[in-house]
Amino acid sequence: MKIGTDIIAISRIEKAIEKHGNTFKERFLNEDEIALAKNSASVAGFWAAKEAISKAFGCGIGGELGFHDIIITKNSKGAPCFELSPQAQERFLIQKSSLSISHDGGFAIAVVVIDE
Repeated sequence: MKIGTDIIAISRIEKAIEKHGNTFKERFLNEDEIALAKNSASVAGFWAAKEAISKAFGCGIGGELGFHDIIITKNSKGAPCFELSPQAQERFLIQKSSLSISHDGGFAIAVVVIDE
C-alpha cells in the first residue's frame, strides 16, 4: 500500500490561469478534466491530486509519469477517482485506489491510497 498527499494554495493556480489562461490548464489537464474542473479551486484540487498520485508512486511528475498519464474523473456518486494512461498502467500496476480532494481556507489538498 502506498500513500501520497499534496497541498497547494488556490491563489497560485488563480495567478497562473490569469497569466496563461487555458494554456496553463492544458499543460496538466485533458479536455474532459478541464470541463470537470469548473473553478480555480477545482483546478487546484486536480493539480494536488496528480502530484499526490505521483508521490504515492515514488517518482514525482517527470520522465516516469507525466501529468497527462493521470486522468482525474468522478464516479457515479461524484467522488473523485483516477485512471492511468495505458503506458503508465503497465508501469504501475494498480489493484485498488482511493482519492480524496478537498479545498478550504484558500488551499486545495489531495490524498491518495494505492494498492499495487
